[in-house]
Amino acid sequence: MKYYSTNRQVQATGLQEAVIKGLAGDRGLFMPERIKRLPASFFAALPDLSFQEIAFVVADTFFGEDLEPETLQTIVCDTLNFDTPLVPVSNHIYSLELFHGPTLAFKDVGARFMARLLGHFIRKQGLTEVNVLVATSGDTGSAVANGFLGVEGIHVYVLYPKGKVSAIQECQFTTLGRNITALEVDGTFDDCQALVKNAFMDADLNGRMQLTSANSINVARFLPQAFYYFYAYAQWAKQARKGEQLVVCVPSGNFGNLTAGLFAKRMGLPVKRFIAANNRNDIFLQYLQSGVYTPRPSVATIANAMDVGDPSNFVRILDLYANDHQAIKQDISGFSYTDDAIRAVVSTCYRQTGYLPDPHGACAYQALVDGLKPDESGIFLETAHPAKFLETVESIIGEKVEIPTKLQDFMKGEKQRVERSKAFDDFKQYLLAENLSVIY
Repeated sequence: MKYYSTNRQVQATGLQEAVIKGLAGDRGLFMPERIKRLPASFFAALPDLSFQEIAFVVADTFFGEDLEPETLQTIVCDTLNFDTPLVPVSNHIYSLELFHGPTLAFKDVGARFMARLLGHFIRKQGLTEVNVLVATSGDTGSAVANGFLGVEGIHVYVLYPKGKVSAIQECQFTTLGRNITALEVDGTFDDCQALVKNAFMDADLNGRMQLTSANSINVARFLPQAFYYFYAYAQWAKQARKGEQLVVCVPSGNFGNLTAGLFAKRMGLPVKRFIAANNRNDIFLQYLQSGVYTPRPSVATIANAMDVGDPSNFVRILDLYANDHQAIKQDISGFSYTDDAIRAVVSTCYRQTGYLPDPHGACAYQALVDGLKPDESGIFLETAHPAKFLETVESIIGEKVEIPTKLQDFMKGEKQRVERSKAFDDFKQYLLAENLSVIY
């Protein structure tokens, strides 16, 4: 399958080049030329299929033309060695728990898939060194770093905003060492993301290094996130009332997760509509209301993974809907919540249902409470374990939160990080100094 740029200023390319490049030469994001609709027989069989079986069928529609079935099967099974269970929370509202992977965050799915796919292409192409640049507001960095840890021929640079990720999140990518370097940037997530994008556009830098991205701007990162939407539906179908329609609510930051859900809907997944849950960084909600997209600097909140002022994947949503604002509004609505509101939701949800959401999941849970209609049932994406936001959650509920063993192990390591400014020239010179020889 060919992949075109959202800016449509360069020729379409194959999967291998799209994955290795990450960003198109005209600064656009890659999109598959076709979105195949899955047959009705697949949806009828969904409740009886395993997560891996479902994911392989979905993966084959995107990647099957470019990968041997055995290779794709291996990548899918290696990626999904953990469950994403659907848990009832309150009346007709369910949590899709995406925090059962190695770093206890939803990004384990996309990051692990991309690491394995990129590793396959590196071996196939005979590359000696690929440098992965990833900007993170929290969970992306840990998922990508752990997904690529020890992968031969790949070095990962994780850029994160100083003082704006939780202490546990920081431990998950600063304590690894080996082929992982953590760069603490004196700025916001948007500054980190700008450094990554500018690096891809710098001819001198690209002449010295083979660069790619592991953010959701990379097709190999965001497309696999469609897997768990199908699996969620398979679980929901066993529990839903007859005639009930499904609404999915997504905590929204860089919008890769929501975009993957929209792809799933185009492939035939019976989702009535989506809700984008925002914190104070509600640029997308304002777009829904006005039809005008006005990015602005992000502000720090207790739902830090959603602190994005210019979400990259917005251009993919525009492309998917041919810039039709009304069509987008038909499929997506939105809500936004302040920090005080998020705290209240975490507390209320825990007291009334016994279910403890993290701050991001709390936004999505409340959006379903506020937005569901009588004939609808809702799934919200619980994107990270609440223990990853330990101080915030414990201060809200007034109780100790049990820290999973996986997180405890990360916290025992020694943090190693390199402090950088948000100036691109500073970042460029650092990378060149790290890679003194020309790499092809």
